[in-house]
Amino acid sequence: MNSKQTRRKFLSSTLKTGALGLTATAAPMVFCKTVPTLRVMGTHVTLQEELRQKAMQDLGINIVFEPKGSAAVLQKAASNPQSFDLYEQWSDSINILWQAQAIQPIDTERLTYWSEINALTKTGKIVPEARLGKGDAPNKLLYVQKDNSLGSQPSGQISFMPYVHNVDSFGYNTNMIPQGKPYETESWGWLLDRQHRGKVALVNAPTIGIFDAALAAQAKGLMQFNNIGNMTINEIDRLFEILTERKQQGHFAGFWTSVPQSVDFITSKRVHIQSMFSPGVSAARGQGFPITYASPKEGYRAWHGVMCLSSQTRGRVKDAAYDYMNWWLSGYPGAFIARQGYYISNPDRSRPLMSSAEWDYWYKGMPAATNLTGTDGKISVKAGTVRDGGSYHKRFSNIAVWNTVMDNYDYSLDKWYAFLNS
Repeated sequence: MNSKQTRRKFLSSTLKTGALGLTATAAPMVFCKTVPTLRVMGTHVTLQEELRQKAMQDLGINIVFEPKGSAAVLQKAASNPQSFDLYEQWSDSINILWQAQAIQPIDTERLTYWSEINALTKTGKIVPEARLGKGDAPNKLLYVQKDNSLGSQPSGQISFMPYVHNVDSFGYNTNMIPQGKPYETESWGWLLDRQHRGKVALVNAPTIGIFDAALAAQAKGLMQFNNIGNMTINEIDRLFEILTERKQQGHFAGFWTSVPQSVDFITSKRVHIQSMFSPGVSAARGQGFPITYASPKEGYRAWHGVMCLSSQTRGRVKDAAYDYMNWWLSGYPGAFIARQGYYISNPDRSRPLMSSAEWDYWYKGMPAATNLTGTDGKISVKAGTVRDGGSYHKRFSNIAVWNTVMDNYDYSLDKWYAFLNS
């Protein structure tokens, strides 16, 4: 990727949208210290009110969450690092943020649980025999190198603190689409199957939706990629020819930008099948809808959550940011997000805060011993069911591609928005 060109173009397009920064004002201290306020920008996936309240209670600081859709949050963060102190999103945003100088290195010596973080982030594989997916595995972007680039050679500074992660696929309503067999018949190709015309949605995030679409086109036999994690100009052109043709034929019912919107799409029956994230599946099931989260035979699209320090964060707020990062790996948050189907980078610390039934279901892939509730308190897993895709190791051993900013990111971005407007 021509990083300078990408940075210029990204920032230029961002400024044109009128993204405005927030100016922090410090209240004067008179006789006592003020409580620091930590501004956390990210998506609805992790910026949940219960976590904010718990963190403030445990840490004794003020925390302000600013959740947005994935594209909007990346735009704002890259163009205006003064508007946040911590950034929570996915590893495909790292190259853009780093080149935009929107984030600063994190010192591993200040991360209390750094030694507990498992091999997935540090090596790209959950177990040695796992399949290494195409694209930007998190270890390729993790460490700050001597020349200030990012790479896999370990160092004392990292570009992001590893925390939540998962594999994504698509969700489908089994009242409308017959139940498939995990890793055998379930296929990304279903997203472009003409029998689902008018009842399909994709996630409207250029660095994510493009891979769902590419995996679908390849699975359907409509085209082949030499390296699906780094598509050529010709391959991108061909992919969007296919997608545009389908769109003009009424194949897509919409393009969602947030988890709540994805839940609305499928519970309103606007769609029968769509790109989905695990919390959306849990929420839809909590409303009584039989949504299966597919285990595609071609492999998953994987992602890794990143927690990043703004390049402008200093002093007591920076100290508070480190406290918050350490809090995220201290046990409670990992147990909380497990109930929406997400994994944490040091799961053994969260295990004591989960019931044996929860641990066995979410991490080990065993049948649920009892009904299990999601983060909203509603039953999202019925007793006797097995997690879609099985265990943590099974799921992360079957990665087709990681969320990635490709060499031809700028070009794919233009094509994506042209596709949406076609």
